[in-house]
Amino acid sequence: MPEIPGFAHHRVPVADDGTTLHVAVGGTGSPIVLLHGFPQTHLMWRHVAADLAADHTVICPDLRGYGASDKPAEAGPTTYAKRTMAADIVAMARALGHDRFALAGHDRGALVAFRAGLDHPDTVTHLAALDVLPTLDMWQAMHGTTAAVGFHLYLMAQPPGLPERLIAAAPDDFFGHFLDLWGTDPAAIPAAVRTAYLDACRAAVPSIVADYRASAGIDVAHDQADRDAGHRLRMPVTVLQQDWGAALGFDAEALWRAWAPDLHHATVSYGHFMAEEAPADVTKALRALLARRP
Repeated sequence: MPEIPGFAHHRVPVADDGTTLHVAVGGTGSPIVLLHGFPQTHLMWRHVAADLAADHTVICPDLRGYGASDKPAEAGPTTYAKRTMAADIVAMARALGHDRFALAGHDRGALVAFRAGLDHPDTVTHLAALDVLPTLDMWQAMHGTTAAVGFHLYLMAQPPGLPERLIAAAPDDFFGHFLDLWGTDPAAIPAAVRTAYLDACRAAVPSIVADYRASAGIDVAHDQADRDAGHRLRMPVTVLQQDWGAALGFDAEALWRAWAPDLHHATVSYGHFMAEEAPADVTKALRALLARRP
């Protein structure tokens, strides 16, 4: 199993039901938590984390339901709600001695980071989101034949049973499809890391589906409630994003600015797996974010 050089591994209890997260920790200094996306694990941050560890405590968990973290059975919509997953991250950081921390997430991890920023504004000092829209905006942006690119969102939104069986029938084909389709540099995910991702996903089909199912239900309700209440992200926010709007017909920066008044938004030319394809650029953006005054 590949590892982030110099990082120690921990199991951290985060919930009353006994759920624990697998966490890689390295470096010293002010803390930053890095949350991975789909179909990946904390390893996606290996280059960025090693760089940031020169002057920060860098904390890279596997999200609930992913990687080597626990995968509780879906007992209802809250099991994999982003509110629950965000609470995991706050509890994990506190258990490691950090009551306040910066937070960066990619893809699914960015949705958890977004929810953490709204639910725990006094805990999250800075927030970065890589290549995602907030859940409510994402569903509103998907329409017509262009939405076919997000077929997996609709598949995993279905009631328990069918999506799990379909994906489990050919998991490497399913998860490998996204590793191939969404990247622009195959060398950015070497064979050993790709194998680690596929092994982790193959062992986590029900929980990955439950995570996505929550984003078609309870997560939308939580986002809508915050929008209706006028809640916004109070910390400095950086968003790095491919130009989805050109294909799907929306203004990504405007959608994000409605949630984040203190926003730096950048459209990038590299692929979805930007922390692996362009780690120096991502690290530079995170350092610039951390230099902004909360």
